[in-house]
Amino acid sequence: MTTQPTVANWLSIAVLGLIWGATFMVVAIALEGYGPLTVACARTTLGAAALLMLMRILKRPLPVFTPIMRRYLIAIGLLNTALPFALLSWGQQYVPSAFAGISMAALPLFVLPLAHFFTDEKMIIRNTLGVMMGFTGAIVLIGPAILRIGTGLEPLGQLACIAASISYAISSIMTRRCPPIDPITMAALLLTVGSIALIPAMLFFEGIPTISDPRPTIAILVLGFIPTALAALIRVATIRSAGAIFMTLVNYQVPLWSMVFGVLVLNEVLPLRFFAALGLILIGLVISQWVGLKKLLLR
Repeated sequence: MTTQPTVANWLSIAVLGLIWGATFMVVAIALEGYGPLTVACARTTLGAAALLMLMRILKRPLPVFTPIMRRYLIAIGLLNTALPFALLSWGQQYVPSAFAGISMAALPLFVLPLAHFFTDEKMIIRNTLGVMMGFTGAIVLIGPAILRIGTGLEPLGQLACIAASISYAISSIMTRRCPPIDPITMAALLLTVGSIALIPAMLFFEGIPTISDPRPTIAILVLGFIPTALAALIRVATIRSAGAIFMTLVNYQVPLWSMVFGVLVLNEVLPLRFFAALGLILIGLVISQWVGLKKLLLR
């Protein structure tokens, strides 16, 4: 049975929208001084350390590590932290930060079909129409670059961002189906799994990092403690409380904030198709999530 979202759930969505919308700008700044795997590894490791410390302070219990629990934690940890963080960091070397933000708006388009088959949150005709509209927006977002695969790194960077969105979608469904576990403990363990996976990858491909200029270094610290540790905690708690589909509502805000920060802070010049794609994706989200939006408006 789907849980009715609370006021706290809606506030969580608003906070996450702002945090994650600014994340792509912060990643772009961090990439000025560090490699993509170093950025992904640092934010994951710092986030894990922060949440493990919080776990200890609050005396949150560890779960019973049954075979099923271990499989879920490893799979979600890889799909929710290690893989998408690495894909986004690598992709943002070749695409504007706003592109990465808009690509995250496509997340519900992947969550809805997955939730239909693997949870009790079933799609109806309205959801299907919304997904079709959103996919059209995703195609417009990528634009002619899809025809240039193999001729440069920009198309691959775009596909990396879209792949990160798919990874998040799968992890959202698995988080909902995971056996009961304290949300702070879960967030800490997921980041720990991601850190364990990314540390050897970073050392192999980029070596031991050296301290760069203050600007990208501060950006990495911000990434580790705010959009990674704090946001992971809020995200896990919201999904387990209100469901994976409700969690996708954050994506209305993320692309808007990413474009605002990209233009105002990074001076990015955005092509018109970005705005057209965003419009199509948001229309698709409105159609597919109309019931949730109507409830919000009636509060």
